[in-house]
Amino acid sequence: MTEAKDLISHKWLQATDLTREVYQHLAHYVPKIYCRGPNPFPQKEDMLAQHVLLGPMEWYLCGEDPAFGFPKLEQANKPSHLCGRVFKVGEPTYSCRDCAVDPTCVLCMECFLGSIHRDHRYRMTTSGGGGFCDCGDTEAWKEGPYCQKHELNTSEIEEEEDPLVHLSEDVIARTYNIFAIMFRYAVEILTWEKESELPADLEIVEKSDTYYCMLFNDEVHTYEQVIYTLQKAVNCTQKEAIGFATTVDRDGRRSVRYGDFQYCEQAKSVIVRNTSRQTKPLKVQVMHSSIVAHQNFGLKLLSWLGNVIGYSDGLRRILCQVGLQEGPDGENSSLVDRLMLNDSKLWKGARSVYHQLFMSSLLMDLKYKKLFAIRFAKNYERLQSDYVTDDHDREFSIADLSVQIFTVPSLARMLITEENLMTIIIKTFMDHLRHRDAQGRFQFERYTALQAFKFRRVQSLIFDLKYVLISKPTEWSDDLRQKFLEGFDAFLELLKCMQGMDPITRQVGQHIEMEPEWEAAFTLQMKLTHVISMMQDWCALDEKVLIEAYKKCLAVLMQCHGGFTDGEQPITLSICGHSVETIRYCVSQEKVSIHLPVSRLLAGLHVLLSKSEVAYKFPELLPLSELSPPMLIEHPLRCLVLCAQVHAGMWRRNGFSLVNQIYYYHNVKCRREMFDKDIVMLQTGVSMMDPNHFLMIMLSRFELYQIFSTPDYGKRFSSEITHKDVVQQNNTLIEEMLYLIIMIVGERFSPGVGQVNATDEIKREIIHQLSIKPMAHSELVKSLPEDENKETGMESVIEAVAHFKKPGLTGRGMYELKPECAKEFNLYFYHFSRAEQSKAEEAQRKLKRQNREDTALPPPVLPPFCPLFASLVNILQSDVMLCIMRTVLQWAVEHNGYAWSESMLQRVLHLIGMALQEEKQHLDNVTEEHVVTFTFTQKISKPGEAPNNSPSILAMLETLQNAPYLDVHKDMIRWILKTFNAIKKIRESSSTSPVAETEGTIMEESSRDKDKAERKRKAEIARLRREKIMAQMSEMQRHFIDENKELFQQTLELDASTSAVLDNSPMVSNMALTALGPAQTQVPEQRQFVTCILCQEEQEVKVESKAMVLAAFVQRSTVLSKNRSKFIQDPGNDCCSVYFDSVQAKEQRRQQRLRLHTSYDVENGEFLCPLCECLSNTVIPLLLPPRNIFNSRLNISDQPKLTQWIRTISQQIKALQVLRKEESTPTNSIHVYFRNPYSESIKEMLTTFGTATYKVGLKVHPNEEDPRVPIMCWGSCAYTIQSIERILSDEDKPLFGPLPCRLDDCLRSLTRFAAAHWTVASLSVVQGHFCKLFASLVPDDNHGDLPCILDIDMFHLLVGLVLAFPALQCQDFSGISLGTGDLHIFHLVTMAHIVQILLTSCTEENGMDQENPAGEEELAVLALYKTLHQCTGSALKEIPSGWHLWRNVRNGIMPFLKCCALFFHYLNGVPSPPELQVSGTSHFEHLCNYLSLPNNLICLFQENNEITKLLIESWCHNIEVKRYLEGERDAISYPRESNKLIDLPEDYSSLINQASNFSCPKSGGDKSRAPTLCLVCGTLLCSQSYCCQTELEGEDVGACTAHTYSCGSGVGIFLRVRECQVLFLAGKTKGCFYSPPYLDDYGETDQGLRRGNPLHLCKERFKKIQKLWHQHSITEEIGHAQEANQTLVGIDWQHL
Repeated sequence: MTEAKDLISHKWLQATDLTREVYQHLAHYVPKIYCRGPNPFPQKEDMLAQHVLLGPMEWYLCGEDPAFGFPKLEQANKPSHLCGRVFKVGEPTYSCRDCAVDPTCVLCMECFLGSIHRDHRYRMTTSGGGGFCDCGDTEAWKEGPYCQKHELNTSEIEEEEDPLVHLSEDVIARTYNIFAIMFRYAVEILTWEKESELPADLEIVEKSDTYYCMLFNDEVHTYEQVIYTLQKAVNCTQKEAIGFATTVDRDGRRSVRYGDFQYCEQAKSVIVRNTSRQTKPLKVQVMHSSIVAHQNFGLKLLSWLGNVIGYSDGLRRILCQVGLQEGPDGENSSLVDRLMLNDSKLWKGARSVYHQLFMSSLLMDLKYKKLFAIRFAKNYERLQSDYVTDDHDREFSIADLSVQIFTVPSLARMLITEENLMTIIIKTFMDHLRHRDAQGRFQFERYTALQAFKFRRVQSLIFDLKYVLISKPTEWSDDLRQKFLEGFDAFLELLKCMQGMDPITRQVGQHIEMEPEWEAAFTLQMKLTHVISMMQDWCALDEKVLIEAYKKCLAVLMQCHGGFTDGEQPITLSICGHSVETIRYCVSQEKVSIHLPVSRLLAGLHVLLSKSEVAYKFPELLPLSELSPPMLIEHPLRCLVLCAQVHAGMWRRNGFSLVNQIYYYHNVKCRREMFDKDIVMLQTGVSMMDPNHFLMIMLSRFELYQIFSTPDYGKRFSSEITHKDVVQQNNTLIEEMLYLIIMIVGERFSPGVGQVNATDEIKREIIHQLSIKPMAHSELVKSLPEDENKETGMESVIEAVAHFKKPGLTGRGMYELKPECAKEFNLYFYHFSRAEQSKAEEAQRKLKRQNREDTALPPPVLPPFCPLFASLVNILQSDVMLCIMRTVLQWAVEHNGYAWSESMLQRVLHLIGMALQEEKQHLDNVTEEHVVTFTFTQKISKPGEAPNNSPSILAMLETLQNAPYLDVHKDMIRWILKTFNAIKKIRESSSTSPVAETEGTIMEESSRDKDKAERKRKAEIARLRREKIMAQMSEMQRHFIDENKELFQQTLELDASTSAVLDNSPMVSNMALTALGPAQTQVPEQRQFVTCILCQEEQEVKVESKAMVLAAFVQRSTVLSKNRSKFIQDPGNDCCSVYFDSVQAKEQRRQQRLRLHTSYDVENGEFLCPLCECLSNTVIPLLLPPRNIFNSRLNISDQPKLTQWIRTISQQIKALQVLRKEESTPTNSIHVYFRNPYSESIKEMLTTFGTATYKVGLKVHPNEEDPRVPIMCWGSCAYTIQSIERILSDEDKPLFGPLPCRLDDCLRSLTRFAAAHWTVASLSVVQGHFCKLFASLVPDDNHGDLPCILDIDMFHLLVGLVLAFPALQCQDFSGISLGTGDLHIFHLVTMAHIVQILLTSCTEENGMDQENPAGEEELAVLALYKTLHQCTGSALKEIPSGWHLWRNVRNGIMPFLKCCALFFHYLNGVPSPPELQVSGTSHFEHLCNYLSLPNNLICLFQENNEITKLLIESWCHNIEVKRYLEGERDAISYPRESNKLIDLPEDYSSLINQASNFSCPKSGGDKSRAPTLCLVCGTLLCSQSYCCQTELEGEDVGACTAHTYSCGSGVGIFLRVRECQVLFLAGKTKGCFYSPPYLDDYGETDQGLRRGNPLHLCKERFKKIQKLWHQHSITEEIGHAQEANQTLVGIDWQHL
């Protein structure tokens, strides 16, 4: 084959017309390789293409075998210092918040870990795919642009050298030829539009009649629609249709039919017909197979080019040259242009391939990046228009490359100056929003879906503008100034179209019919917010630019106003001897708009004039004298009045659209350029006009002029008993107006208005947020405005104002305000919403009470104003202001009717306080020769003018101080008077008469009365609540019994708490306690009384009485299984666990809302416990210790020894088998009478529960007669005990310590139930089980296929044997007591377990401590080990030390002994010895005594020497043992390790990285959208997608649900990696999300990775999840979550 390639490339080298040769070659071979049938074979096609098509090109290019040629090129090449790695979907990317120039500068994980930024404040996100790593780009980083890997490559960067010097001449020539031909071919064929003929030079003679019906992707139709349509059109199965749809979605197109033209055309028409109903139809083309073949090869070629240029910068440079070379047709004819301009016609796959190529070539070559940027900017308008009409997402459009180009500062500057980019972007944007009204403003009414779609796309232009502006220039050239101001002009045009858009008029009479469209305008405003701020930042950087911009903005504002003033009549207002001319205008009657971006921009620029001091340096250049303050304030004032009126309820009939607009106007996302700037504009106006005039205009706009200008208006008002609503409205308006004045005077924290800097502003925001309540970091960030880099500046100041409190096991870390910052609290902070204000007031007063201070919240001391705004303070001492204050106080003193409100008074007091603080500061800072002009104290001491001679403000305050109805404000008034006196002292400065300061005492009696009343109220509430609960419970009980008829037979009463269990049985006086065997300690029986929770009756637990039951939940589990260990009796059945949760009675029950219960599954017989709402699916009866009932025989002293007993039992078994055989022959059977002592109702319950475990465990329909029922019951008992023992030992708790009552009840009932269950099973079945179980230890002739000793779980075996034994014994009259049987069975099983341990114990350590003296235990073990050694035919390893073996045996057998102790304790009711109730060292000896075992366990073997020999031989001769010892299989070694959840990495990003490398196992190498990690076994799954659905019991389920059945028998714990969320699943219908164990530095989880702070593993929280798993509480956790949160019920858990 190599020769062939060589030959072809030789032929090409000789060729005169190379293009023709290559094209002929392609025309001939491409259709032979690609598209040979209905389904693609990518592997085969790629292999052939490499040999026949690409191979020759590589030979030609290198001039030798490419296997040597390419490495040579690579060596000659200098490695790049740019990383340029293109991100895959879901890959982690990192941005440094300290060093990145803007948030789009990111690093890949490898570069990040090797960079200095890993120790900075970084932000981690998952990539949407398509961007690339900026490592090595010096323009992207303020410091640390290189990681360690790329830094090595920067050592010898000289002046930009030409990369071609490393290549030889002929390589350059050949590369140039082949690149030019190939690139042209690819572009030509991809942009080819005919469907059935090829370009002339690719046509071949013998053309076949084979076509493809090609389906293209669009973003309009859903998966379901496409799948349904395809099933109809090309009659395929649903699986195939899903496959097609997935590919179409991934690659952008897929052939859905292959055949002749007619055949394909027919499919096309069906698809078009089916999808054209609601929307435009799916795009389908019938294409000739050769065209598809060439297009497929074209894509292959582009990727090949991308690979080849990776070998050398020289090759890359040549490709760029080829791509950007102008073609013969002049403008836009280069290959790159052709691709870009055809972008929206290409399908997804083709786009992403050529975008990748552009990124790896044009954007990696600095010289050509610039040239490409210019081409991009020249075509910008076309590209954007294509994108707007195209229906693919932004990430698949070439327009998306703007982020790679415009964010490079040098390129952005160059494009602004050379290509006038700013103006182009804004003009393009304006062109797309063509709907205007008569005044030329944007109009967004009748907003159709299509327009909305377009509008969403147009917004991406705003992002481009943001990218261009994001890095601010340091030095300005004249060019840059000129072009920026041109752009600024265009921007003002845009804002002019927004000024006054969406005007509204108040609805009077009836409610508005159609809610007007308001969202579009606000979306536009929100998106532009950052751009407006950045425009101002740019202006602030250069004085000339600022002055020009200010003038331009003012001129535009004049134009806007020019159109408004017509037809508004002038009027004159006068109060207190001041008068002003203004126009008549009522917000409540005329049109008003909330959008005033031009005014607001001017306000912003005005502040900059003050901040940069341009206003004082060049006053002659500024048109400040031409400003007309009334004109400036007019519109912002109207806007604020509108808010006040809405708040007063005057616009109620205008519907929600207005409420929403007001909300956003104040919202943190918009307020910076809306509400805040309106306040600034009013401040600007006031600082330039007479404050009296301003206040009169304001009163007039608030429609309150009448009230304050006519004396006694208030009296008249209330005497005329006007409409109550109107009074209410006026009160609210007065409050709002006073609030506005407080804001105008008090908001001086913007740099430029007051003498502050930016950090003061943020500090103040934070202080006020934290005075509401302590907040988590994320809440706090959300409440602060972000700049264009998504920064709030919070981290730099937070330490100064707050303490951080770390979180516990739940919850999150909180910031709490430092107490010393409380004095800066301002009750009327302008960013408080109404709710926040009242919360803050409440919180601050409470704090003051706790600190025993008075509860006044006086206005804080404020920073001084900047000179430009300095005259603002005079508003406080203006005549009109004093008049307003006096009027309100007068109303309060007269206290008549409802014509005033307390909050009005509170605001007036605040204003007086502000004025006093102001005067005090003036006096403190005054120098000798200045006179303080601020004389508020004197003005409030003067009484009112004649005629009415109202008292002075001061006098009225003193009167109000004692008014009983103003209790709350007493402290404030007292503070005002105190401050007044202090100021007076300073003024007099020689204090002659000290003013007595009255400090009232707090009435203690009244507070005591209050307490009493409060207690009484609480008691009443509690009583009502109790009654309500009882009513609800009886309702629930009815409901519950209706739903679960079959469980509630007539006799059953439901019980869930053994509330009256007496103390653990009276201690038997100081004798050793033994739990089993003939010497079992006899315990006097206790009588146990329990109360039923449904009918509250009490009843004693007796054998004959009705059944009392506990609600319980049975579930399967694999928590303890190692290799999913098998059961003996039913070898096919997986280790199946059942875990019971007897339900404790929780006193503090949640009040139950009676509604349809959905968190449990009625078909599966699940219900919620009526008391504590725990999920249950069955009930366990409460019983007495069953052994005592049957063990009525006397304990005869001469009980048989083990050997004799085994013989007896074996004989009995033989006899039984004989009987069995006889019974099966139809002779009449021998009836053995056995009296069942239990009452009917108890038997009923025994059956119910037994069948429930069997049903859940084996997943079959209940069948009481099935022989497996008893086994399931015993197994569940054994497994539950084992898992509880595991939990206790994992947590180092004592075995018989205080168990929670719920576990204790559970174990007791479960063990006794299992012991009594045989009485309701068929006797012969139980006996059969016993025989089979017994045979697995003591072999007999009948049972052949016995399990190997290594495969038996000894504790399960023990439980089975002990509980089945009475069935054998009830027919036996040999006088052996049950106790003896128990003991012998226990000894037998223990011996088997010891053998098990010895066979499997690992003996790696060479007994280090051999000098330990060998005790008898050690010697005995050694002897036993020797025996084993002989029996296994010396396959056992050499003998280590005896000490060693004994240690292994002791450690290995501990868990077994502990389980046995629990089992016999609950079975026989013998109290546990006190030593076992405390945790401490190993309890080995105590356990042995309690279980009547010898301390030296090996004695068991020695005592019964003759039989143990036989047993051991039979055990060791099993073929499996041999296989194990020869290493052909493995077995479990003891003690078993506790299963743990997998180890998670400390840093979350390594998980993200692992997941981003994970591709979906089904859809060949495609990246998974929702990779999900199983925390039990560590498997990664592709969740929530069609590709990985499997069928389970006839339903389609997602990968996770399917995995729970194989890994956790239906229960699963997963981590969704991209969302950073833990997912619990149980079965197919239940699931919930749980908070992840990863926290950021602020102690918060970040579900959905929205914030991107670095996350680290919190060990405690992970342990908590592990504990839930060990305790089998996952299902219960889900039940509680679903009860608490209804939205969880609606999720299709089975599809995850």
